[in-house]
Amino acid sequence: MESRMRAVPGDRVIVDGDPDRVGEVISVPHGDGSPPYVVRWQRSGHIALVSPDSYASIVPAGSSLPVRVTPPGNHR
Repeated sequence: MESRMRAVPGDRVIVDGDPDRVGEVISVPHGDGSPPYVVRWQRSGHIALVSPDSYASIVPAGSSLPVRVTPPGNHR
């Protein structure tokens, strides 16, 4: 199945609308911008290779984060 998600360095990944799960894309190994991405997690500074799923969003660099409030205990 082809991924429609695309990112460039500087974009942010937000997982499940959770403000504690935001990372900056620091590298995109594929020239077409498709996953996986090398991400530095905002909260911990940890760097990881990430393959975002359907619960993740890419936020272009310079845009504000579309964070929704998720009640405690309702994370996937």
